[in-house]
Amino acid sequence: MYDKIRAELAPTGVLRAAINMSNFLLVTDQSENGNPVGVSPDMAYDIAEKLGVDVKFVLFKTPGEIADAAVDDVWDIANIGAEPERAKFIRFTTAYCEIESTYLVPAGSSLQTVEEVDSPGNKISVYARAAYGLWLCDNIKHAKLVKTDGMDASYQAFVEQKLEALAGLKPRLIKDAETLPGSRVLDGQFSAVQQAIGTKPDRVASGEFLQQFVDQAKSGGRVAELIEKHGVTGRLSVAGSG
Repeated sequence: MYDKIRAELAPTGVLRAAINMSNFLLVTDQSENGNPVGVSPDMAYDIAEKLGVDVKFVLFKTPGEIADAAVDDVWDIANIGAEPERAKFIRFTTAYCEIESTYLVPAGSSLQTVEEVDSPGNKISVYARAAYGLWLCDNIKHAKLVKTDGMDASYQAFVEQKLEALAGLKPRLIKDAETLPGSRVLDGQFSAVQQAIGTKPDRVASGEFLQQFVDQAKSGGRVAELIEKHGVTGRLSVAGSG
């Protein structure tokens, strides 16, 4: 049934799945053999099972590195946040799950809303190549972005430079707030990272197959099941349709 898709999506005979190891909500552990464990790897397993092939995980430290490798023949599918900049080189499905992105502000801050952060004079520490960082780079109009190369680096810059806000995924910011007495995670969100499945732009049939897979995984309850299985309920949400 899937002979054509299998030949296009897994030309080496296995499904090479690029996994972002820095997303602690989608990759919650590693097995004894080094394979990733979590919602994202399980989605790859499900796709491979449907195609009747094995999975080979291609591990990356950051989503930016996965996007950079889109022009190379090293992965067949990529489970990362879908962003317009990445979509220039990757064919994405709609999202299967999403993560709220917001701000952490220090003790004594007068900032009360997400909207207030984008004001003249404010400096926001952000991991620039994360999906939420790419969104901020395109949408912040008045505040200044202090760009870093990782979540830990953005936290350090926020603390050491005494910046007005730290941008990030809400679950991570909640943990960061525990280490900074008086700091607060602002209610609401400036965006939601849309976790999707990508493949090469020229793989049209494969893109349609992956979209159908995502639609069925959401409507059939599979995504919700995986969120519960890996203990990230309340931190990951099943994405809406469209």
